[in-house]
Amino acid sequence: MTSHQTTQTMKPATAAKKLGVYLEATPADFQEGVVSRNELSALQADPPEWLLELRRDGPHPRPVVAAKLGVSIAGLARGGVTDALTTEQIDALKEEFPAWLRRERATQAEVRKEAARIKEKNAERTAEARRPRS
Repeated sequence: MTSHQTTQTMKPATAAKKLGVYLEATPADFQEGVVSRNELSALQADPPEWLLELRRDGPHPRPVVAAKLGVSIAGLARGGVTDALTTEQIDALKEEFPAWLRRERATQAEVRKEAARIKEKNAERTAEARRPRS
């Protein structure tokens, strides 16, 4: 019995997400086709010019915009940012530093601080549970 391997493919939206780019800004042939795992690996290892340009200049998908602004995706929505933004627009927001962005960055800092506190507490509990009882 011989086994043949089928090529795993993914939808363009999944591939765009894995590449960290906004699907609607990709070339038409990318949007209309399917992407194999080998093709995705090749795009990641040796990105074509269009991919390099998208990563550099955008428009960027919301997760990338949120990361570049230092806020959550929900924070973007609360700030009224629902569309993809270019690097230039992100830089302008950073420079303008509106009240919602200041507020969301402070919220994000608190969330990270709390996550670190919980992680440390869990590590202490684990260490305590592993200590031999006398």
